[in-house]
This record gives sequence, C-alpha cells and structure tokens, in this order.
Amino acid sequence: MLQLSDADFQRLVTFMRDRYGINLSQKRLLINSRLSAALQAKGYTDFTKFVDELLSGKDAAQVEFILNKLTTNYTYFMREKEHFAFFNEVILPDLIKRNERKKVLSIWSAGCSTGEEPYTISMCIKDFLGSQAGLWDTRVLATDISPRVLSEAADPSYEMPTDIPPEWSRRYFRKRTDGSGLYTVTPEIRHNVIFRVFNLMEPIHFRIKFDVIFCRNVMIYFDQETKDALVQRFYHATNQGGYLLIGHSENISKNSPYRMLRPATFRRERRR
Repeated sequence: MLQLSDADFQRLVTFMRDRYGINLSQKRLLINSRLSAALQAKGYTDFTKFVDELLSGKDAAQVEFILNKLTTNYTYFMREKEHFAFFNEVILPDLIKRNERKKVLSIWSAGCSTGEEPYTISMCIKDFLGSQAGLWDTRVLATDISPRVLSEAADPSYEMPTDIPPEWSRRYFRKRTDGSGLYTVTPEIRHNVIFRVFNLMEPIHFRIKFDVIFCRNVMIYFDQETKDALVQRFYHATNQGGYLLIGHSENISKNSPYRMLRPATFRRERRR
C-alpha cells in the first residue's frame, strides 16, 4: 500500500480546498485508503508523482479521477421527501401565481450527480401543471463538477425507483431497449433538464436568476467559511421571493441573508 507523506497530504488538501471548496483536512486515512490501490493499478509507485501531475493541471482526467474517488455521488429519486412535499404544496403554487404572466420557472439543481434530483423536480412540476405544462418553460438547470456523472445523468439507466408515486412509474419511466432490464426517463422529463459542468467555487454568472436553488448534501464537504461564501453567491443568484433548499443534515450560518422557513428550507425575502 502506498503511504501518503505529510507534504503530499497538505498539497492535496490545499488543492481540493482552493479549487473545489472540499475540506479534506481531517480525511487523511480516507485519502490513503481510497487512492492507494487505484494509483498502484495505474502504475504509480508513490503519491508524489501523482500529486505533481494533478497540480500541473495538464491532465483533466486526473482531476476527474480524484473527484470520483474522494466524493460520494449518492442520490436517489424523491430523496428527502419532506422537501418535495413542501415544493409541491407551498413553493410551486407560489411560483405559478407569481410567474403566471411570463410562464417561466427558473430552477437550479446544484450538485446534481447522476440526475435523480432534477428529474424528480421535473416530474413534480409536470404533475402540478398537468395539461398546462406545455404552456410553461420549466427547464431545470442541473450542474455538477464531474463530467462522468453528468454523462450518466444525460443518458440514465436506473432500476425502477420504489419510493415514487405509483403513477410515475407508468408516466415517466420506460424500459431501456439495450436488454439491461433497467429503465430510463421519458423524453418529456429528460428534455426538461439542461446538464452543465460547473464548479460551485466559481462566480455565478448565469443569464437568469433562480426561483429555486436546490443544493442538497453538497456543502457537507465544505468548511464554514466556504459554505458562507457560497450561500452569499446563491443569495445574489436568487430572485426576490425565491428559495434555497439544502440537505437536512446540513446547516448555514444564522447570519445568512436568507430567512429560514423550516429546517433546510430558506427564502430570499421580497422587498417591500
């Protein structure tokens, strides 16, 4: 097993924090265990050469490799159902009423992984709007730092989810034709999501501001300073009266510019 030296550990910690906001300062054993065998399989005899190549920035595959090894792309349909109940019962009625004239909803799934979250959002919207769905622009922006998971999300293969409303199985899923026995989402749902690579440490300069930002179970990797700075960027990217939803195991500072509505659910207040 390769052993991570103090110097290489510090170089990795600094790189991941500065570039991606990911705090690995207490994760030395995890880094060593998740990377050692994989690096040996790639022909490395120590961590130093790999870290040198990673920091040189010459090979994007090295970044993809370490992101996939050191972060968890764990997600599923209807994760944290309380959020989707509130989305259906409170947020969507509010947004539909406020945006009735222009008929546009602007929603961002930040850190979308393999797509279950933005696809769930789209299914909720289609169900809520019913026969009026075709009159609205409801496309969801879904971003992640990993091109690999976005590729999987854009051409999804899932076992049929068990925690979705029964009618969704019929309306929004189709068995794949590749003989795998797995399912994909219908074109109606797939085409309602726009996937983009985006690093949350970058300035947020999208063309529009958002009515809702979902950033759930992403900030668990960040230290408090990084979270505070990201929440400020989210705030400036949120429409007045818009919402921010984070994971139920996460928290943001009490002096956040958002107002808490309920656990893990926040709102940018409208000017009076």
